[in-house]
Amino acid sequence: MESLYELWGKRNPEWEERYLDSVISVFSDYGKGVNQYQDVRGKIYGAGYEVFILAFFIGLYSNKTKPLVEDKARRKHFGWAISNWGTGESRLGRTQYPRLREYMFAALIARTDVDFIALDKGEITSRKVVDQLITKMEEYANYGFDFMQEKMEQDPNYFFKETAFLRVFTSFLAKPEDEVEDDDEPESLD
Repeated sequence: MESLYELWGKRNPEWEERYLDSVISVFSDYGKGVNQYQDVRGKIYGAGYEVFILAFFIGLYSNKTKPLVEDKARRKHFGWAISNWGTGESRLGRTQYPRLREYMFAALIARTDVDFIALDKGEITSRKVVDQLITKMEEYANYGFDFMQEKMEQDPNYFFKETAFLRVFTSFLAKPEDEVEDDDEPESLD
């Protein structure tokens, strides 16, 4: 029997087509194909799924989701199963990144309301659980794409600064002083 991780890895998450030109193609060579004679074209990422991964982590770290549009005709996918993401050596000298998929899966398990007891009892199927994980993944990425698009509408060069993505992620980690409450001290272990 296949594990949840293996079943999840066979899937190909969807994303909203409206992000193709405004986000995905801005940062990646999505749909261009790669060969040894091709120039880099100044893109930060090679494959479109690399931008999806980035958008996913923006949604995850901000702990915000956004449902995809209902109209399936306005959705796309990369045509590449998650298990293949980051498995090939790149023309830019990038190395493989299989652990990143594992971290994404672990985060989805932690943040998705899955009834593992019902799964163990056979009351729900592994497919239903994987569907829940994929939906959560798509919603995190959808929020991330929306976040990126909004930032670029405000400032087209926002993400073209050396530490732009680092600043985005560290901004999610820092809690503004006005949100810190006096009773935020940890409970005593006594």
